Amino acid sequence: MATANLQLYRCTAASPVYGLKRRSFCVPKLLPLCKERSITSKKLLPLCKERNITCSGIWGVEGLYTLGDAYFVSAPACEGTKFKLAVQNGIYDTIGRDLVAISVNGIVTSGAKPIFFHDFFATKHLKLDLADKVTQGIKYGCQQSDCHHLEFQMREIPNLCDGDCDLCGIAVGIMKKDSVIDGKSINAGDVLIGLPSNGVHSYGFSLVTSILNESGLSLKDQLPGESITLGEALIAPTAIYVKQVLDIISKGGVKGIAHITGGLFTHNDIFNDNIPRLLPKGLEALIYEGSWTIPPVFKWIQEAGRIQDAEMMQTFDMGIGMVLVVSPEAADRILGEIQKTSIAYRIGEVVKDDGVRWSSEDINISMSPSIQE
Repeated sequence: MATANLQLYRCTAASPVYGLKRRSFCVPKLLPLCKERSITSKKLLPLCKERNITCSGIWGVEGLYTLGDAYFVSAPACEGTKFKLAVQNGIYDTIGRDLVAISVNGIVTSGAKPIFFHDFFATKHLKLDLADKVTQGIKYGCQQSDCHHLEFQMREIPNLCDGDCDLCGIAVGIMKKDSVIDGKSINAGDVLIGLPSNGVHSYGFSLVTSILNESGLSLKDQLPGESITLGEALIAPTAIYVKQVLDIISKGGVKGIAHITGGLFTHNDIFNDNIPRLLPKGLEALIYEGSWTIPPVFKWIQEAGRIQDAEMMQTFDMGIGMVLVVSPEAADRILGEIQKTSIAYRIGEVVKDDGVRWSSEDINISMSPSIQE
């Protein structure tokens, strides 16, 4: 029996400075039905029951398909504004890696291992240099996630707007039914471990592009106060966590995993957050303020865009790309093992309540005093 994940996930662009508004999009398969019945998120789950559609219980973007004692897990990906910004500036080598990362990072949150990846590239006029570098990036991303790259399809579509192109893909993984990580066993006292991001990753770029245009700077200009360019900071490829996370899972103690896809700790409703949707009812995440290092690129975004702290937390990953919810008994062991070769932070704990709460009453990410004055 096919299992569809019915999360309404949003495409976020958030800043009163630029007048950008949030929009939510249904899972494509349900979109015609949603339009037909004027369905909102509150009406969606009862409708699913009516149509005998089963929710997976894993609040990511992946869907499950039963095969014997295993699940096939699929997660789609489509490049957005970051892709367009990179192409416009001739930065081609990171695009494919981003596409793979979006898919495989979603799959691994359920405990599944990605096994293969398909992709499709459409453009008005084929540029061999662009196609070659995108392909190489996809292959590299697949190697980093121990995932087979089955096919790269390219199409020239004459009626596309000049300069526009589209890149989509889907990864498929597999796991045993008794190995699903769905957060149902999470309890108060469990520990939140954060794995660092490479920066902005692939989310929030509608806002980033607006800020960049208003600033008068280009991707070739220096990131203020740093030794790298804005291009190197903003277009840095999304980190791929597959091998690291699967290794951690294999040693036990992991109860839930959240891939941070923009908007690290927001809790506006169950359809547009990251960590809260992972937690059982009656539990919330208590976040330790100042417990991880926030990359300098976010300071520039905040200052250049005149964005308040809460809005930054609502839009960007803020330096955390993946969050593991682990048992207290396993926390020190997991942190110690990760920190032998890379970086991890104890960023919080699970407590009784509902949503997300900070160790300080006011959100203060301690990056830009000038904005907080």
